[in-house]
Amino acid sequence: MCQLKDFADATIQSITQRVVTYTAALVLAGFYYSVQLAMANAVLVIVSEIYDYSVLRRIVRWDGKGAKTARSLYIQLMVATVISAINIIFYAIGIALIQGPGSHFISLFFLFSAAIFAAMSNHQVMSVLVLRLTAYGLAFVFIPVYDVYTTGAGIHSELWAQLFASFFVLYFVVDCSRIHRALYRQSKLQLDELRDQQKTTTDALRIKTDFLSTMSHELRTPLTSIRGSIDIIGSGHFGELPDRIRSVVSIAQRNCGILITLINDILDLQKIEFGNMNYNMEKLDIVDLINHSISVNAPYADQLGVTLDFDGKSKPVFVHGDFQRLSQVLSNILSNAAKFSPRDSTVKITVFEHVGRIRISVRDTGIGLEESEAPKVFDRFSQIDASESRNFSGTGLGMNISRRIMEAHDGLIGYTKNSGPGTTFFVELDKARQSEVLPPSLQIDDLSASRLNHFTARSAARQVKDTAS
Repeated sequence: MCQLKDFADATIQSITQRVVTYTAALVLAGFYYSVQLAMANAVLVIVSEIYDYSVLRRIVRWDGKGAKTARSLYIQLMVATVISAINIIFYAIGIALIQGPGSHFISLFFLFSAAIFAAMSNHQVMSVLVLRLTAYGLAFVFIPVYDVYTTGAGIHSELWAQLFASFFVLYFVVDCSRIHRALYRQSKLQLDELRDQQKTTTDALRIKTDFLSTMSHELRTPLTSIRGSIDIIGSGHFGELPDRIRSVVSIAQRNCGILITLINDILDLQKIEFGNMNYNMEKLDIVDLINHSISVNAPYADQLGVTLDFDGKSKPVFVHGDFQRLSQVLSNILSNAAKFSPRDSTVKITVFEHVGRIRISVRDTGIGLEESEAPKVFDRFSQIDASESRNFSGTGLGMNISRRIMEAHDGLIGYTKNSGPGTTFFVELDKARQSEVLPPSLQIDDLSASRLNHFTARSAARQVKDTAS
């Protein structure tokens, strides 16, 4: 099946080359030798090419099933090969007979070209190759033998030299066929090996993915329970804790937070890579989104002595997106900005609108990232390490997930190095068209305030992440 399809694909791709060659040969025959021969050959060429193409198309469309169908297509291919070979032989011998005894350059060159073409293009199916080369070889020898026979030339005649030269040419053609056949078989073996390796790799990736997904789901529930219990103990619900115990509980809280963040990031990455990440797209207010993200990350920034400052833009600006996922992106950026900024510094959040695009910028005064490090910043499991940064742990997945989320929103995420200390990260989204904005009958300010109060209350119940991904 594979060999038949390889043959059909290669032959269909060479149709233009064959038609051009036939056309040139028929023009030469009609102009210099015989119009009748050229016209007869033209009819044979048309019939041969139409039948050949129809057989090849049937092979290409074949689904590879059914031994009966395979035999039928194989027989049709052999018939097409015979018709095509007869067409070429009829042309070559016809020209040779019209020329009479001599060098027969056109006839022999045409046969030689056909044989070389078969050696290079028909090696996928051995029976087709053997049939063509046998037919062309017999015709190639017949022409000088016929000259010797009809003229009764002696052994010293040039006609005998042409006969002997024909055998050398045939050997060359056969050797070319052998080489191309060997190369094809070697390439096919290598391709089969690559397919086997790809299948093995795919299976291993699937097993790894299933393992990670199962492990993450199985670990998240007990970790959440452990984290909740530790948080209750740390809150002093069961009594005031001694300083040494409070320190141990704090370490346990921090490490539970790191593990939960890692598990959530792995699950998100699995969903993204397999196209299972769901997005609840809606019209949302960027100001509302920023205020919510600040309220979630402010406690973490306070622990580090960093202030999150939004310029207080009050006019609603609407975009289309998933509120939860875009908040995840902003939380990654804000927590990273706080994590790598010095104590008593300020992270400034601003919103810009330009030509139908909304840009949210987060400017910190931290270690500062070189723009050449962007591939590493947004790669998986990568973290930028610097001797001046505080030693905070992270999953190395947050920015990669953020980039994937922004791509799903047809948005952009990136950063620029500040002229002074620090880095400015930004995200860009298309602004919602005016016709897509909520109708004026709704009180936008009240709606935003209500949603903000809801998210603020919800975030107060949530445990603030002790580390950022």
